[in-house]
Amino acid sequence: MKLVIVESPAKAKTIGKYLGPDYRVDASRGHIWDLPDKEMGIDFNNNYEPSLTARKPEQQETIERLKKAVAKADQVYLATDPDREGEAISYHLQCALGLNPNEKNRIMFNEISKKAVNEAIQNPNYINKGLVDAQQARRVLDRLVGYTLSPVLCKKITGKLSAGRVQSAALRILVDREKEILKFKPEEFWHVSALLEKPKQKPQFKATLAEKDGKKLKLKNKEQCDEALQTLNANEYIVSAVKKSVTQTRPQPPFTTSTMQQDAVNKLRMSSNVVMSVAQQLYEGFDIAEMGHVALVTYIRTDSVRVSTDAVFAARRYIEGKYGKEYVPEKPNFYATKKQAQDAHEAIRPINLELTPESIKDKVQRNQYLLYKLIYERFLASQAMPATYNSVSVGVKCGNYTLSATGKTLVFDGYLAIYGEVKSKDNDDEENAVLPQLEVGDKLKLIKLNSEQRFTKPPARYTEASIIKAMEEKGIGRPSTYATIMQTLYKREYVKKDGKALAPSNLGIQVTDYLEKYFAEVVDVQFTAEMEDRLDAIEDNGEPWYKVVDSFYKPMQKEVDVAMHGHKISLQDEPSDVVCDKCGSPMVIRQGKYGKYLACSNYPACSNIKSLKEKTPPKETDVVCEICGGKMLEREGKFGKYLSCSNYPQCKNTKPIVETVAKCPKCGKDVVKRVSKRGIAFYGCTGYPDCDFVSWDVPTGKLCPTCGAHLVYKTSRGKKVIRCSNKECDYDGGEVSES
Repeated sequence: MKLVIVESPAKAKTIGKYLGPDYRVDASRGHIWDLPDKEMGIDFNNNYEPSLTARKPEQQETIERLKKAVAKADQVYLATDPDREGEAISYHLQCALGLNPNEKNRIMFNEISKKAVNEAIQNPNYINKGLVDAQQARRVLDRLVGYTLSPVLCKKITGKLSAGRVQSAALRILVDREKEILKFKPEEFWHVSALLEKPKQKPQFKATLAEKDGKKLKLKNKEQCDEALQTLNANEYIVSAVKKSVTQTRPQPPFTTSTMQQDAVNKLRMSSNVVMSVAQQLYEGFDIAEMGHVALVTYIRTDSVRVSTDAVFAARRYIEGKYGKEYVPEKPNFYATKKQAQDAHEAIRPINLELTPESIKDKVQRNQYLLYKLIYERFLASQAMPATYNSVSVGVKCGNYTLSATGKTLVFDGYLAIYGEVKSKDNDDEENAVLPQLEVGDKLKLIKLNSEQRFTKPPARYTEASIIKAMEEKGIGRPSTYATIMQTLYKREYVKKDGKALAPSNLGIQVTDYLEKYFAEVVDVQFTAEMEDRLDAIEDNGEPWYKVVDSFYKPMQKEVDVAMHGHKISLQDEPSDVVCDKCGSPMVIRQGKYGKYLACSNYPACSNIKSLKEKTPPKETDVVCEICGGKMLEREGKFGKYLSCSNYPQCKNTKPIVETVAKCPKCGKDVVKRVSKRGIAFYGCTGYPDCDFVSWDVPTGKLCPTCGAHLVYKTSRGKKVIRCSNKECDYDGGEVSES
């Protein structure tokens, strides 16, 4: 028997399907060794050696289980993910399981397909110690920064704060943009356009005022606008220039990790965290009705746009068959990977083009379908013909002013037939307008003049998509870590969402200012990018990893001493819309040892404080009390929401508010939330006692496709996920999107 060890049970299931009965495929369930949770775990007297052991009982159980499997195996293959983290996990498995380091037992594949897995089995290799060292350097350096600086922030600012090597640099980008916005002073300008018509020809078209006396014109005030309008109302409009051209737009390359996150955030409105969770499911594989356990896409942590020759020609054949020969370019489209990219893996693409998004739409979760469709169509479109347009640019003279109009007509849709692009709302109608046939010297009729006062706008706040793009362009962090960085910024309340825009909180701004004062390099984007390059280079140039760590940590130690002797800073109050019920002054939000709370701004004259989590006042409902006829009020008590009579204390009638959470997976009736005598919530079928269904976790109303037990919602690392209620079952239904 041959043993293959992977990271996740889902991946094990997919690979086991391809390898057959001579192989056993087991899962390490991620890292088997960790740094300790509540101590540094770094040996400063031994070149920063990390104290890595099985810290959790389940990790030790995994090691013991795998040791027994290794003892029965003729051959062991380590098939963890093909990246630094995966290489480190394989190395730790090799050490913990007593495997021979001089044997070729490391296998990797870019996609979980039968062909790729079998090819990997036939070509094992040694563990790449350079990759392991690069991962260890990052892990140690991040621990040193986090565990050194976070206590400083907690002591000098307030509790429950954190700093991070990449996290703090990313926050700095958001804070710098916010400061730009706050400093911005809008400038007035006027926009003038004319609705024109060529006599006896349609359509009418809009031309925008662009020049005066042959020079670019910007109307800065109403006086200049009125002067222009006077001329434009009094003179003829004559076509002075017509420029016709054929333009093309090329398709974009297939996805990297970063561009996948950006596009999915923009187009699908998923958070980056949800994108990566769903992408992992598509890569590892999951059960699809009538198909079994199937993996859909190639490895999802990559910064390369390179694609295998087989995949390129498969795409070209598919495009020709579905869209026609005219949609296939004469030669395959080639995309250059960025210089700083690792280029270890292909771009993200579907494994099997015959498995179309529409063929699985009704058999998978909505987010799985949407992301697969995005990946599938982006890859397919990358090998299609460009889109072709007829473009027209027109100049119109009126006195000493010139107006301009542009038009663009789609002649051939090319790749747009496969993968549409999101168009900008700004000036889209004007740029893509249809113009009549115009020649130089044509006289035009003025239909209407429009003038509008406008003001310059501050730079836009970053969105989750644009900050990911900025981090990639500036070279801080790595695509696989962007989602985690964003989650940390939200969790620490350094950043909050305002619609799609990301706004740093007062706390985020003050933490950044403090770090900038005492630890300038930690929030310096350029320095962070250079450190990323040094960490990347460890695997290639052989520089001892601990020397790279030492060059960063030693100077930071000195900065800590300076910071600890500095003054403690007071956090600025945040305004609120709450009025003090004691003195009538506005209340402000303050940060305390145990989190945020409301305090009267009239302190010390008024020392009123309130919890931000105070219960809401009772809310009137349409429910009538069956005892006295009064209106029932919705209140919140120890055991949740309930109804009570508004005529209390004369009438003490109360009744529970029944919250239906799902349909019973046993009988189909409603499952409602109930509260035990001890105040613990549970979920039971309304069909009781005929149906005895009960669950301590919120049920989904569906049954597990693996073992038949009911599925429930759980929380894992702050995310809402679907799991099987049977503890012996490994079914993983993935993360639930809150969008």
